[in-house]
Amino acid sequence: MKKYAVIVAGGSGRRMGNVVPKQFLLLHGKPLMYYSIKAFLDAFDDINIILVVPANHVQSGEELITEMKVEKKVRVTIGGSSRFDSVKNGLNLIHEASVVFVHDAVRCLVTQALLRNCYEQAIEKGSAIPAVAATDSIRIEENGKHSIINRNQVRIIQTPQTFLSEILLAAFEQTYQDAFTDEASVVEAAGTEVFLIEGEHQNIKITRPIDLFIAEKILEERALFKQQ
Repeated sequence: MKKYAVIVAGGSGRRMGNVVPKQFLLLHGKPLMYYSIKAFLDAFDDINIILVVPANHVQSGEELITEMKVEKKVRVTIGGSSRFDSVKNGLNLIHEASVVFVHDAVRCLVTQALLRNCYEQAIEKGSAIPAVAATDSIRIEENGKHSIINRNQVRIIQTPQTFLSEILLAAFEQTYQDAFTDEASVVEAAGTEVFLIEGEHQNIKITRPIDLFIAEKILEERALFKQQ
């Protein structure tokens, strides 16, 4: 089946405390989103990638694609005012039955193994939402009070959130709601059950400066492992 990856790189990265959007920050000399793009291209020979970037960074996105020499595999489109709008802009370029991955560009440590597992489950069940167990104690705060909950029932959601196109494209015909925090929530609101799949604890989202430091160390460890 056809494969599309909508890589969302539309954020401003304010929490990184940097003028440059975080997806363009360098990790071992390459922009964060370089690693996300490369992971998909390495995992699937026949994948098509839609890179969603802020309107004022289209040129930077296109320059990266040219540098990677993957113009035939990757196209750039403009993000919207929300994640929902950015993803929808990417989905608007898909017009055939396919498996669609939606991935945060700044989850630059995603592995080929996870991508392939998501694909296989999406074929079987219609969706694959990577999730990992919580390792910390979890409390819920409401109206100034808080209470502990069973962390064994908590799952931390990651990307790529992966769906059959017929499910995802139809769900994004809905009007935006504040409750739409990710693609799974959009699909559920359309009345379709979504299915979790085991994620990876190294599949972190680069949000703060410490995350960039952690990502550097993980890449260094992976490089050493390959040399052994």
